[in-house]
Amino acid sequence: MILAEHDFSHIDSAAFHRDGYCITPPFLGTAEIRRLQLAADELFSTTQKLRAGLRDPLVRHTAFRDAACSVAVRGLVEPLLGSGAFVVRSILFDKTAETNWDVAWHQDVTIAVAERIDTPGYGPWSMKAGIPHVQPPNEVLAAMVAVRIHLDPCGAENGPLLVVPGSHRLGTVDVRSLDVQACDRDAVACSAEDGAAVIMRPLTLHASRKALSPGHRRVLHLEFAAADLPPPLKWATSSR
Repeated sequence: MILAEHDFSHIDSAAFHRDGYCITPPFLGTAEIRRLQLAADELFSTTQKLRAGLRDPLVRHTAFRDAACSVAVRGLVEPLLGSGAFVVRSILFDKTAETNWDVAWHQDVTIAVAERIDTPGYGPWSMKAGIPHVQPPNEVLAAMVAVRIHLDPCGAENGPLLVVPGSHRLGTVDVRSLDVQACDRDAVACSAEDGAAVIMRPLTLHASRKALSPGHRRVLHLEFAAADLPPPLKWATSSR
């Protein structure tokens, strides 16, 4: 079971708001980690081709829904977004020898919505896995939190998430003119134990490199918001 009694009061919320990210200690028990690993392997085994990521694992498997709604995960999110926080997007990643990828510096600047409805301040639009996505105003992204739950240990050899501390306070950055060398210089590697999480603001500049020792690097990525979108827009997923 998930260890709901874990005390996260020592996490520095002021540092999180300053840096745009933090890394938690492990908060999942061995049995829960194994349950999520098996669920991840089950979902990836049903795909027709090798893929590094699968969208909507919460819709596809109860193990991920249970984890996202658990007291332990809520305990990470509610101090940052309040008790009304809910999941608005989920992705399952696995960096293996067959799906060993390199991700350039970027921000997560789009959200998944139920339907394309042109709305002032929202755009451009795109489609990902058949789901409409749109870039919202910065204040929407600034009010969101992503929780990346590690199902495997992730050290320097496993292609960990790289972040630039404080970059979320820059607003939306034009990655075409980004100073990549400065990002590389200022980067912090988010190594994490299995059962731990990296919590991040979507506007934090982040990247990852290919794993030097490829193996499983399974991560459940959950994005939370605490407010509805302006009508008639609606989140594609809303786990309340």
